[in-house]
Amino acid sequence: MATTEEIRAFILENPNQMTMLLAKKFNVPEAEIVRAFPEDRAVELDPSRWEELIRGLEAFGKVHVIVSNGATTMEAVGQFGGFSTAGVFFNVQSDSLDMHIRWQEIGVIFAVEKPSHLEGKNTFSFQFFDRSGNAAFKVFLNFGGEIASDRAERFNQIRDGFRKG
Repeated sequence: MATTEEIRAFILENPNQMTMLLAKKFNVPEAEIVRAFPEDRAVELDPSRWEELIRGLEAFGKVHVIVSNGATTMEAVGQFGGFSTAGVFFNVQSDSLDMHIRWQEIGVIFAVEKPSHLEGKNTFSFQFFDRSGNAAFKVFLNFGGEIASDRAERFNQIRDGFRKG
């Protein structure tokens, strides 16, 4: 297994690599890849404030959501909203998104700014990981192309306001 320093050195030389693939390459949970990013690229957020953060995503309007597991990656474009809780699920049920989040499993959240693996332009995202460090879901505010200045400003406000510790 690679050390954090080895992972960090690789990321510095290859900043636009997909974190999921790097996790496989280095045989570590994906959250450890993001944690190895330079400080200005990934900020760990307070996971105890998961609900407030998820509810705050509604204000961004349409976003690009990626959910990936060992066999499938699903991408959807939609808006957060229609929030409710039922048993172990926190639900997001808008006209364009239907998610049922097992909130007790959320262990790590990051605000991430990194070059896209497609175009190299900076993407801005909130990335949620389970307690084992595996990706739960990622919410991209831009997915290819530039980010609108108001979205970038709101991203920075959330990143700074939800910072862990």
